[in-house]
Amino acid sequence: MARTNTKTSAVRHLLALLLIVLSLGALAGGLAVWGGGSTTPRLGLDLEGGTEMVLEPVLENGQQVSAGQIDQAVDIIRQRIDANGVSEAEIATQGGKNIVVSIPGTPTTEQLDAIRKPSQLRFRPVFVQAYGDPRSTVNPPTTPTGTPTGTATGTATGTATGTGTPTATTPSTSATAQNGVVPPALSAATTPATPTATASATTPAASSAPTTTAAAPTAAETEAAVKTQVSAGLVTMGWDKAKADEAAAKVAKEYVALDCTKPGALEGVSDLKDAPMATCGADGVTKYVLGPVEIDGSEIADATSGFQPGPNGQPTSIVEVALSFNQAGAQKFADVTKRLYGLQSQPPLDQFAVVLDKSVITAPQARAVITDGRASITGSFTIDSAKQLAQQLKFGALPISFALQTSDNITPQLGEEQLRIGLLAGFIGLMLVVVYSLIQYRALGLVTVASLVVASIVTYLAVTVLGTTHGFRLTMAGVTGLIVAIGVTADSFIVYFERIRDEVRDGRPLVAAVETGWKRARRTIIAADAVNFIAAGVLYFLASANVRGFAFTLGLTTLIDLLVVILFTHPTVQLLARTKFFGGGHKWSGLDPQRLGAKEEVRYRGAGRFGPARPTTGQASGQTGTGTPAGAATPAGSSRLSQRKA
Repeated sequence: MARTNTKTSAVRHLLALLLIVLSLGALAGGLAVWGGGSTTPRLGLDLEGGTEMVLEPVLENGQQVSAGQIDQAVDIIRQRIDANGVSEAEIATQGGKNIVVSIPGTPTTEQLDAIRKPSQLRFRPVFVQAYGDPRSTVNPPTTPTGTPTGTATGTATGTATGTGTPTATTPSTSATAQNGVVPPALSAATTPATPTATASATTPAASSAPTTTAAAPTAAETEAAVKTQVSAGLVTMGWDKAKADEAAAKVAKEYVALDCTKPGALEGVSDLKDAPMATCGADGVTKYVLGPVEIDGSEIADATSGFQPGPNGQPTSIVEVALSFNQAGAQKFADVTKRLYGLQSQPPLDQFAVVLDKSVITAPQARAVITDGRASITGSFTIDSAKQLAQQLKFGALPISFALQTSDNITPQLGEEQLRIGLLAGFIGLMLVVVYSLIQYRALGLVTVASLVVASIVTYLAVTVLGTTHGFRLTMAGVTGLIVAIGVTADSFIVYFERIRDEVRDGRPLVAAVETGWKRARRTIIAADAVNFIAAGVLYFLASANVRGFAFTLGLTTLIDLLVVILFTHPTVQLLARTKFFGGGHKWSGLDPQRLGAKEEVRYRGAGRFGPARPTTGQASGQTGTGTPAGAATPAGSSRLSQRKA
């Protein structure tokens, strides 16, 4: 029964490995056909070439860029790139001013934009907000009286739950966009338990009186209305009336001239921190006038994405982006929401806008005071869009803006010749391992060859899949890690085979020697691979650039080594031990007891029987030297005669 269980276990392990290989192959093929992937590993900058971009800082009012700002910008750009995997991009400074970013392959337009965009995240108060036709006038700050009987003009598509302490009797916070319009990215910083659409401020109460269509306001009328409202908003922020009127007059002209439907409408928009600005929403329709910056994106402590937990702590089906500020940002956020909360009767002065690259992502209303600077942003998110938004929030605050100066294709730094030399070196090393295994272990060395082939297939498929799903690219340093992995894998086989041979030398039958040797070798193999994996992890997290590629491939192949040894090498040897060629100790099997110098002393076998310490050629495990199965009953007469002689 034990033999049957061992054989069944070996077959199951081999089938499990086959299933893993087929799954990886199917995944790689599916990504190549439908996921925009490739059937070959992606190569890095040194082997394939790529795109080089030179980013030039854009400063306000003739300011000078500092070395600290450039260093911080380099770190943030590197974090953006590394957030998508090991892409092996190179980032450097040029002349202490510009930043040079070299990306392998041919990045998409979205990838290039994500890297070169300044992505300055800022929080500004809202003074003017107009919907629909970008040429329409401002929605005046009116306070509807009575109960509106009209229908809400929209439904909020996103909410965000603040964890701060609400003021007055408000049980929770809210962030419903004015007129029910909410851009799709962020939705708010505070929210109620159940989001509701906000009725339009311009929806009149139900009346039987006939309605008339008002004439569209002229540009002068729109400019005057904007100036009045912006000036009022600046005064609520503590500005002097004369200074507020001057700034309001300037931004009102910019507002009237702005057409959000035109491509590149935001290129000419002024984004000074200490002045109001006219800008557009991310929907390309809504126009705003925003106040000076009150909170900077650099004061965001963290942003993560996932499923929002329910009251019992279990995850729900709602996708959220959890946003938190640092200590200074939390205090500013509390002050802002406190002031805006007191302006609920004067919309849109009770709103604040989250601005990314001059574009308003959302403009929620503040209906409570958030004191701890934490918010859970929800809305029409998918897991991917929430992850992207969280990365923008976490890595989005560059200390300065950048403009793309040049973008050029670059040739491989090493090229195909160096890649061929590296692969040739790996092939030579592989052949040396194969030759050594065949000389040292004879036919048993074929198991080493087969294991290396299986490990190579799994590694190739894994690197190919990771190239599509996580942006992993194989550089020369990564190829070096794969070559080093050949020795790591061979070490595991040597440890295992030597343990088996030691057990055979001690007189154990081969089947028993395989199991006992595996129990002892397994601990050594796991310990050695654990050391390699820890070293790879330290290199990956502490190093950068090409060293990370080497560390990643070394760690990956270490895990694959464990997988192959457990699911292929050991089960294969288990099955071979039951064949006549290996189990019988053939001289070319590599497990010949005589060649290994197995012990021949006589040992007591039980039941009045004695025999050699190891079975003779051709005997299976559990048999005595005379061919009588161990533990089998002997004839009664023979048993009594042996007892009398004793």
